Amino acid sequence: MIDMPNERPRYLQKQITRHGKVAWYVRVGRGKKTRIYGKYGSDEFKDNYDAAISGQPRAKKGAKPDTLEWLINLHRKSEYWSGLAASTRVQRERIYRQVLKTAGNKPVVYIDKQAILKGKERRKGTPSEARHFIDAMRSLFRWALDSDLVTADPTAGIKTVKPDKAGIKPWTDEDIAKFEKRWPRGTRERVMFDIFVYTGLRIGDAAVLGKQHVKNGLIAIDTEKTGMRVTIPMLAPLAATLKAGPTGDLTYIATEAGRGMLKTSVGNAFRSAARAAGVNKSPHGIRKAAATHAADNGATEAELEAIFGWRGGAMASHYTREANRKKLAKGAISKLARGKNRTSMLPPDDVVVASSEKCKQSQRRK
Repeated sequence: MIDMPNERPRYLQKQITRHGKVAWYVRVGRGKKTRIYGKYGSDEFKDNYDAAISGQPRAKKGAKPDTLEWLINLHRKSEYWSGLAASTRVQRERIYRQVLKTAGNKPVVYIDKQAILKGKERRKGTPSEARHFIDAMRSLFRWALDSDLVTADPTAGIKTVKPDKAGIKPWTDEDIAKFEKRWPRGTRERVMFDIFVYTGLRIGDAAVLGKQHVKNGLIAIDTEKTGMRVTIPMLAPLAATLKAGPTGDLTYIATEAGRGMLKTSVGNAFRSAARAAGVNKSPHGIRKAAATHAADNGATEAELEAIFGWRGGAMASHYTREANRKKLAKGAISKLARGKNRTSMLPPDDVVVASSEKCKQSQRRK
């Protein structure tokens, strides 16, 4: 293996891609150019350079070059991948493992739109799984296209069904009473529940919430989805529940062994607890109910964004608009009344009587 000298090694050519990125090639004489992958000067780069010079297959360990497995492996090592939220990486890694079992040895050029559509079709029984599959493959190929590793994105134009957020049922006071009766303080289920109720956090943020996020009676945490920091008071009911426990060392929501739980595990555990209490609703329904309650009580868009970690105004304005619609309807309902100081939409009684008398007189004339 050669050492990378300060001067460029023989036959090594540097090119700038259409995206302004550096790509390295080896070309001996007028022969075919061979792309050299890996960070310049790394062992992978040196191995690939040596193999290209000798005319042997690239000495890349693991996946065969230019296969789907090779592309996914490069994607996992990219800066883009490391910049994704941990929960997103876990979710997409699960999809990639499924894909590698069925098509990991396929050349990347064989992965076209029809192949992606077939993968989506195989998951049609679970719409959310089909959506996650498309999202993962789209992320992979858009990154590969930007990195000049492929010439086309096979996911382009493929649509997915987004989850119906409006269809998520908010929790009612009756639902909350049922849960609290079934799971009193001193249970893990109640710890989960009260964190959702008294913070309004998403599942991913609730899963990592721990003592380290609380200081001087305030909870401060950077939200997983938007990166926005929310700072909210530790309300007395939640403090009492956390004191009763059981909680983990680093996270309040924990297993029986005291270890933290993944976002998906928290979601599954909570749904099971809710069903046991006779409530078939999700944690997001609690968040939705909390936002609705806050808006109905006069919370502004800025206040809602501060509580729930939103930005841009879109989500907050949805709840304030609904609250304003309720207030306007309540104030305007009397305008549907007929007659002075009347609240009924029916004609006044004297008008009804007068009309009846006129009809009788007309019948007598006939």
